[in-house]
Amino acid sequence: MYEPTRTRHAVRTHGHAQGPHRSREEELTIRLAGHLTALLTVTDELRALTPSPDLDDAARRLALRVRHLHGNSPLRAAPTTSTPTPARVTALHQRAHTLAGQALVVATQRGDATGAALAAERLHAHAAELGITDGM
Repeated sequence: MYEPTRTRHAVRTHGHAQGPHRSREEELTIRLAGHLTALLTVTDELRALTPSPDLDDAARRLALRVRHLHGNSPLRAAPTTSTPTPARVTALHQRAHTLAGQALVVATQRGDATGAALAAERLHAHAAELGITDGM
């Protein structure tokens, strides 16, 4: 049976850990930027399949928030050029809903009121698209 190695993750040299030294705040910032960037990618995909001013505004605000957190503009992938089937659109809204929820948790942990408000707004918007009303 496999037993995991019981050593420290960081190599120690003369009593000092070698490797990244990030604070909890920095780790949360990186995680939040990642969740928001992923949400932006799904939002861009939805914009390509089902254009709407609300999604355009959401994408703009997500990009601004990631830029604020990360220090530069997020890399944005070109949306796929598929036919917008109801199943594909629903799957994207489900993914966006999940990502918005994850971003909300991290923004709350980080104490980021702006990020939390944006994530909560997107969570509610995608929940409405999915017909999720209880608990919202």
